[in-house]
Formats: sequence, C-alpha cells, structure tokens
Amino acid sequence: MTWTRLKELVETPLSGLTRPTRSDWIFALRTVSAGLIALLVAYALKLDHPQWAMMTVFIVAQPVAGMVLAKGFYRLIGTLAGGLAAVGITLVFCTNPWLLVTILALWIGVCTLVSSLLRNPEAYGAALAGYTAMIIALPALGQPHIVVDLAIARCAEIVLGIVCAGVTSRLILPKLAADAIISRLKRSILDLAEYASGAFSGGDPANLAALQRKLISDAQTLAEMRTYARLEAPSFATRAHPVRRTIGQLLWALSAARALHSHRAPKNAALIPMRRDLKNFVGELAATPGALDDTGPWVARLDAIAGKAREMPELPDATGPNATGEDKVGTITRLTIAGDFAEALKQVMRGLDALRSPVSRKSSERGQPALVVHRDYQAAWRNAVRAALATLLVAIFWLTTKWSEAAGTVILVAVVSSLFAARPDPVQSAWGFFTGTLIALPFAFLVGQVALPALPGFGWFTLFVVPILVPAALGMANPRHVGVATAFAINFLAFLSPHQQMIYDPGPFFAGSASILVGILIAIGVFIVVLPADPWVTVERISQAMREDLARLCLHERIPRRSAFESLAYDRINQLMPQVQQTGRKGDPILGGSIAAVTVGLEVLRLRHAQLNSAVPHETVESIGNFLRGLARELLFRRPGEPQTATISVARQYAASIAKRSDRLEMLQIAASLRIIAAAMEDYPDFFAKGRT
Repeated sequence: MTWTRLKELVETPLSGLTRPTRSDWIFALRTVSAGLIALLVAYALKLDHPQWAMMTVFIVAQPVAGMVLAKGFYRLIGTLAGGLAAVGITLVFCTNPWLLVTILALWIGVCTLVSSLLRNPEAYGAALAGYTAMIIALPALGQPHIVVDLAIARCAEIVLGIVCAGVTSRLILPKLAADAIISRLKRSILDLAEYASGAFSGGDPANLAALQRKLISDAQTLAEMRTYARLEAPSFATRAHPVRRTIGQLLWALSAARALHSHRAPKNAALIPMRRDLKNFVGELAATPGALDDTGPWVARLDAIAGKAREMPELPDATGPNATGEDKVGTITRLTIAGDFAEALKQVMRGLDALRSPVSRKSSERGQPALVVHRDYQAAWRNAVRAALATLLVAIFWLTTKWSEAAGTVILVAVVSSLFAARPDPVQSAWGFFTGTLIALPFAFLVGQVALPALPGFGWFTLFVVPILVPAALGMANPRHVGVATAFAINFLAFLSPHQQMIYDPGPFFAGSASILVGILIAIGVFIVVLPADPWVTVERISQAMREDLARLCLHERIPRRSAFESLAYDRINQLMPQVQQTGRKGDPILGGSIAAVTVGLEVLRLRHAQLNSAVPHETVESIGNFLRGLARELLFRRPGEPQTATISVARQYAASIAKRSDRLEMLQIAASLRIIAAAMEDYPDFFAKGRT
C-alpha cells in the first residue's frame, strides 16, 4: 500500500484545497515550521547543502506521528546504506568511470528489486538506498577523495531533517497512530454493519462493492498502522497483537456477510428469525450514534445470535419429497455462515475493547507469525531491469557527451524509475511528479533569482517562502493532490537551493532545472517503452497465485494456520484492486472471484479439520480427501477452453449423500462446507476455471 493511500484512509477526505480542515492547517503549519527550523540549524552548522535538511522534512511529512517516525527511520537506514555503497563503489572503481556507472546502475537495480518486494516504509528505504548512492557518487567522479565527505554531509543533512520532522510531529498537537487505529477500527465496524445491512436487505450492488473494497483496504491499513503505533510508544506493543487478531476477524466477518448476500435463503422457518435478528442488529448498530462507546450490549446480543445459529434447527424429514437432504444442507449451510458472521463481529468488538483498555501483563501471543503478504517476483525483476537499464543508458550518454548538467538527468532517471516502479500506474505517478516539479520552477525563480538576491537574510526568506509552502503543505494533506503538492514542495526547495548568500545567476539555475525536468520525462518514457507493465497480466498472475494457495490448502500434509491463509489472501486481493480498476468491467468478476476464493479456502480448512474429528466416519473422511484432491486438480490443471470437471457436481452429491445418511450436526456442517464451495465456484466460474498464465 502506498503512502498516498494511507493518508487517504487516516485523514477525513477533503472536498478541495479551498476547504482545509483544522487538522490540515495543523499539519501544514507544523511541517513548514519544522522545515524552517531544519534550515536554520543547517545554516548554523554550515552544512554544504542546507536545502536537503529542509527538503527531508517535506519528504517524510505525514499526518500521523508514527508514520513520520517510520518513514524517517527507513529514510535514515536507506541513506546510510546508499552512502556506504557510494563510498565502497567509488573507492574500488574510481579509475574506470564506465565500470563505476555500470556498478551504480546494477546497485540501483538490486535496490529496486528489493523495494518492489517490500511495502512502505521499508520499500521506500530500499529505493532510497539505490539512488542515494548515485547522488553521492556522481559528484565524486574523477575526485574520489571527496566521496567520504559527501556521504557524511548527505547523512548529516538527512538526519537533521528527520529529527526536526519527528520531534515536531510528536510534540506539536500530534495525531497518534494508536488513536488512528482505534478510530479506523470503529469506522470499519460501522462500515461492516452498513455492508451487512445492505446485503441482508438487497442493497445497491455498486454501493456494496465499494464498501467491500473499502473494508479490505482499511484492514490492510490497520495492519500497517501497527508498526507506526509501536514506533510512537513501545507500550503499544501489548496491543499490537490484538490488532493483528482483530484484522483477521474483521475480514472473516466480511467474507461471511458476502456469502449470506450471495446466497439469500429461501423461505425456511429455521432461517427467517436468524436473518431477521442479524438484519435488525446491523441496522441498529449502523444507525446508532456513538454505538461503539460501550460494546457490552452489542457483544451480548451477538453471543446470543451465534449460540442460536449453532443449535440444531427443525429440519425437513429425510423421507419426504426432499429426501436428497438438499433442504437440510441448505439450512445448515446458511446457519453456519450466519453464526460465523456473528462470532467474527463479536470478536472484532472485543478486539476494539482490548485496544482501548491495554493490559500491562506480557502477551502470551508474542510468538505469532507476522502477517503474510503477497510478493510479485516477476514484477520486481521487471522493475529492477528497467531501472538499471534506464540509469545505465542515460549515464552512458552523460559520459559520452561530457555534458556536465546531464549528471542531474542521470540522478532523476534513477530516482523516478526506482521510486515509482512498484506503483500500480507508474506513468501516472511520474507524470504527477513532473507536473508538481514544473509548477515549482517559476516560483523558485522568482524567490531565488529575483527576491532573495535583492533582500537577503533568513527573515526575508521566511517571508517569501511561507506563503508558498503553506498552501503546498495543505495540498499534501489532501489525498487528491498529495502527489503533485509533494513534488512541488520538494522541487521548489531543490530549485531554490537556499544558502545564506543568494545571488542572481540564471544560467546554472535554468540548466540544472532543465536537467531535472528532462530526467523525469526520460523516466516516464522508460515506463512506457521499456518492459511496460500490463495490468491484466498482473491480474492473471495474482489470480493464479490464489488458485495455487487453495490447492496447497487441499493437499498440504500440515493444515496451515487460518490467520496465515487469510492474511495472504486478503493482501493479494488488496494488490488486485488497483490493477482491476485499470481493466474496467473486465476485472469485476476477478475481484468478486478472489473474495469468493477466501470463502472456499476457509471451507477447505473446515473440511481438513473435520478429517481429524474422530466422530466422523472413515468413509466420510475418505470422501473428503477424494474431493479435495479433485478440487486441487481443477484449480491447478484446468486451462481456458477445456471442459468443466465434475468438481461442483461431486461436491453437491457428497453433500446430499452425507445429509441423507446422518442428521448429526458435525456431519451436516461437512455437507454445508461442500455446498458453500460448490456455490462459490458456480458464482465465479471464470476465476476458478482459468489455467496457468
């Protein structure tokens, strides 16, 4: 997930730059103040490039204190790694410029590869390590004795900016990640109640789909915010584990609500009161102001609903016209899903209480594995090759022409081709960066080349830049403008290059500015021409990975953790969403099928556990095993255009046979799981029928 998306989810959406909220003004004034403090300290320390200290403040600026600390920490790690790489590469290969730039390009490729496999803010730190080496090493080409001084100066400037940004974000009217997690979880619970209310009453499909996407994204945001909260305060560590568990319960409830919506129950005496209770519950929850201030009454009601769902209902006579057991299985199926929804939502509310009332004792769950995430190795290698190749080609042009200003072009190509490589639409992201940079150019010229040479001094500098940077920071607080506004603020300071003695010298100003703009345009061209990304290929690759996950659930000797499966599955869905948006309506069945795949996976796990139940007859265990092996073959080997296998019909036959032979609840729940799997695969045949890409 990108930082832009995190800011969009944490902050209240804005209607535009002309109507900023109080928190936006606090963020803007705090960021500008921290930047001015960093610049003033850099002046006092007589640093060679004081603008980097102020630029760093705007680079790491985030609405939540923990996000600032996280991005600042990984920026520091990336800068140190890049500085060490620059020193080592320069000292070893200083005698051969061609070999030096080749090694630097390869280093950028490696860092881009690592960055593409990680998530923010770790991904940002890895990308930074790549192009920082280029920023330090290129000026030292031909004079390797200064590379150590350049690396130390660069690190000092970055550290100064990080410290100023981190201290101000934590001390000046801070917005804490711990508070943001609680607020976001409460909002997610109410969104889930709204989704379920619409699902139970036949709400608008478009609104339900939008809420579904939002809930998945919010769950991923909550997972990432755990890290930020722990950086703010180590005391949050005891609450980080309930966050992880609660995320899984939230997604489980979403899957159950979606399944209840997809297969609305026929008229059945056992189901009508259950659906009525759930519909009334979620409707009241979504409509009650301050409903989650006290979760006790809601938890008690959910506990009663979940208990009622687990009771054996009055079922049709197996000897009557429905002797196949279809009505019995259908009833148990829907009651099971309803009970799952009630139980999961109850656990989410208990998780909210655990976050609001931390315990001082040491958590017994510290050994839990981290959340599992999707890693697209093919895309990572493509990004790495593209960044290394683009950087190397421009560097060769620079060495061949000996055009001094082309060094700036090389650096910008490295920056843009690695920094935006993993974005869903790198061309659009890079173009936004170019737009902000272009807009910053005239402002930097007027302030740096006209105003400050005539009226020097820090006081005049503050008077000139504050009216420019405050609106830019307000734009950074607006999710719709954050990309362009951030590029504007950073490159305004880069073009301005504030020093204590500003002089009128437009020649170098325009030459350096042109090299930066050309570098960004070249990087955009690289994204378009060199190994261009096809969103549909990425969609197919992730979809295939999800089918392989299901096959592993069916065949693996050891039953995986439910939390690990859900974590990876929903992370894959979160990676699918921005890609699907680029494919138009063609991708809607893929997104729906991917969510149905989670339901299939959970039912496969239920069947795997049933195989271990000593109360289940041996022939039923054998039937489950045969079905799971057939399902795995369907998922792994069936290719587009090939005839459909008997997986769905076998599932229904097994379910009917089990229900006909036994009225025991555990047997009927096995039949229900088979029916749920069959229904999900029928709903999205294209998703489950696709072969290897």
